[in-house]
Amino acid sequence: MSNHSGERAAQRIRLGVILVVLIALALGSFWVLQTLRRNGDQTPVARPRGKPDYYLDNFNYVKMDINGRPRYDVSGTRMVHFPIDDSFEITKPVVHSLDAGRPPMELYSDTARVTDDQTRIHMYGNANAIRGAAKGNAPMHLVSEYLLLLPDDEIVKTDKPVAMTMGTTRLNGVGMIANNATQEVQLLGSVRGHYEPTTKKR
Repeated sequence: MSNHSGERAAQRIRLGVILVVLIALALGSFWVLQTLRRNGDQTPVARPRGKPDYYLDNFNYVKMDINGRPRYDVSGTRMVHFPIDDSFEITKPVVHSLDAGRPPMELYSDTARVTDDQTRIHMYGNANAIRGAAKGNAPMHLVSEYLLLLPDDEIVKTDKPVAMTMGTTRLNGVGMIANNATQEVQLLGSVRGHYEPTTKKR
């Protein structure tokens, strides 16, 4: 066997090893992504095991920022508090953003769970998010079976199927992140769209 053919065989072996490593990394990345998706912060939050200590009917409360300015308000037909994890369960929740420097946003759903010191609002069943028009952008309407609102960051996201309407554009996808502060929206997968051009007035 010549020295030249030996070098070729060694190169083939190195290429084979590199391909195996790349395939293993790709499969590992896929597994990590699937694990994060299953165990991430968008997993529906189960009702805590424990008895509630109080409830309010037809309530409305306003969350203030550190400077005493209103950030958002939450209302609903009933709110139940669970002391075991300091969470709240809300029936027919409605959330309004109150930051005058941001586009107005309203969210509502059938039920909601408020967790993590009121920094996460998990909205379940017929979950809607409506953002008003701002800076020349058309109003936006999101519909999903589940939306996670991070009110302090003005972010709404989901890993479930979502339908978005913006003006005459309709988009559907699986997984979404909407940032009200930057007015950016990302659909993360299986995106389908429909656009109807506006008719010009004569």
